[in-house]
Amino acid sequence: MTIKQIKEDLKDIRFYYSKQQDIEMANKLIGRCEMQDKVERYNNAVCKAPAKLYSLYVALYINNNTQLVVALDWDYSPDYIRHLNDKLCVFLLKQLW
Repeated sequence: MTIKQIKEDLKDIRFYYSKQQDIEMANKLIGRCEMQDKVERYNNAVCKAPAKLYSLYVALYINNNTQLVVALDWDYSPDYIRHLNDKLCVFLLKQLW
């Protein structure tokens, strides 16, 4: 697994949460999608993260915010949020490897 793969997975997770209701309804009709296994693995891993990284994961990938929106909401610079996101990716790589 690489940082690039982590970032691709996080995009998939963001998409999953943006369509969560539709996906859960489809589960009842056609069965559970594999994406949910990935979401569960990442959610379990991020539960071990420091509070700031955990909150960033929720803000960016579950609540579907951009880094700029999070920077404004948290009163940080966009560069700092980008730095935190990089730290989140490294943390997830270590947890999932």
